[in-house]
Amino acid sequence: MKTPAPHRTALAAALALLAAPAFAADKFTFDAGHTYIGFEIDHLGFSQTLGEFTGYDGTLTLDRANLANSSIDVTINTASIDTDQPDFDEHLRSADFFNVAAHPTMTFRSTKVETVDDDTLRVSGDFTMLGQTHPVVLDVELNKIAMHPFRPTIEVAGFSATTTLDRTRWGMDKYAPAVGTEVTIRIETEFNREVPKR
Repeated sequence: MKTPAPHRTALAAALALLAAPAFAADKFTFDAGHTYIGFEIDHLGFSQTLGEFTGYDGTLTLDRANLANSSIDVTINTASIDTDQPDFDEHLRSADFFNVAAHPTMTFRSTKVETVDDDTLRVSGDFTMLGQTHPVVLDVELNKIAMHPFRPTIEVAGFSATTTLDRTRWGMDKYAPAVGTEVTIRIETEFNREVPKR
């Protein structure tokens, strides 16, 4: 285990201060204005195609006294895929890829949260796409949990997460392997919760 840097020690101390019984398991929701759910996939060896999903919803249950007891449940609107290429996006929505008519959503539901160090987690969960469910593990950095500096009744939990998955495992095998089978996922997100004024 790496030696915690000073900012990590400070974060751990802040979490300990916040770990009062009244806050043992708080529910947070996505801040859509500060969330990015993106992907990267090889295009015929020439370049990496980048895109994102702009429609999603979900809940984070955060047990700051014991992060391993936390959980997350996310639903993504598959029709919200956006690569900045409208014609390509329509193809991705077709039965060749995401088949949004039959499968309008994909979901991730955590099954296990492991603490690696003061600000690093491994979040295991079930990812459902195209009607198939398989396990996925996210490498997650806990960036910060604090009250919003400009919104005094909002607490924010910020995370960065990455994972890599093989799209063919979920039956999405069109043009494989010419178009890459390995998809890199990157998530930057903030979750908010309302804190009553005291």
